[in-house]
Amino acid sequence: MIKIGRILCPVDFSDFSRRALDHAIAVARWYGSRLTVLYVYQPPAPALAPLAALAAGPVEPLVLSPGDREHLRQQIGRFTPAEAMKDIAVESSIGEGDAAVEILAEARSADMIVMGTHGRSGFEHLVLGSVTEKVLRKATCPLLTIPRTAPDATVAVPALFRTIVAAVDFSDVSMHALNFAVSLAKEADAHLTVMHVIDVPEHLALWVDRGDGVSHVREWKDAAERRLGSAVPRAAREYCHVEERVETGQPYREILRVADGEHADLLVIGAHGHGVVHGMFVGSTAQHVVRQAACPVLTIRKG
Repeated sequence: MIKIGRILCPVDFSDFSRRALDHAIAVARWYGSRLTVLYVYQPPAPALAPLAALAAGPVEPLVLSPGDREHLRQQIGRFTPAEAMKDIAVESSIGEGDAAVEILAEARSADMIVMGTHGRSGFEHLVLGSVTEKVLRKATCPLLTIPRTAPDATVAVPALFRTIVAAVDFSDVSMHALNFAVSLAKEADAHLTVMHVIDVPEHLALWVDRGDGVSHVREWKDAAERRLGSAVPRAAREYCHVEERVETGQPYREILRVADGEHADLLVIGAHGHGVVHGMFVGSTAQHVVRQAACPVLTIRKG
């Protein structure tokens, strides 16, 4: 079983971050983890001051007083469901400054980060465009992102993650992500779809799908199917149902299509890898998947 000793969940007191917190609580219960709920205070940009004030010297930055910090801790306490504190260890943390920087600093001692893809202003302003995207690029521990469309985590994780899709490109990091997905699937008795995407031009993909025999792509597909078949340990198949799929097309589109078609509860992906096509999962693919997925996405950056 995967060991997750500490989970970090940044919140901004919005409904979106409450949904992320609910998922963090569910995962913490499952793994017996300690949960840190983090709020980062970002000082507002200084307003335009009168010339006389500017002449008097620099404006002191706004900082939190001890009373402010205590008030925020109380807010975190009210924001966290009371029943969660009965069976898991919950602590609050207050950061001050750039949100992404503070989250990444706090995450140095965490085994997983759980956070929403949207902030206070909802759909029109993606937190992913700033905070979550920076965390996605730089976090060294697994990052579980919860989209605005994700259902409330009102059940325990084994029931929450019953259908899992793991996308791999056979790099070390994606194989580590696959091992994570296999462990989750075993523990949840889940249906696990392991998929690989061969990035080929659309017209070649159509020929392959029709079976007209574009030899090189067909060989890639056959080789990928064999590798997928051997990637999942035989013992794991005794505890969960495993399906392998090899698709052709634009990787992030195929990953999202398969996840939607499978009604996935969780998508697992390695954030940086190099497959048959160089850069298949570098940057844009993982970001597109996290941005557009309807289900939670677990992003693994390194083994």
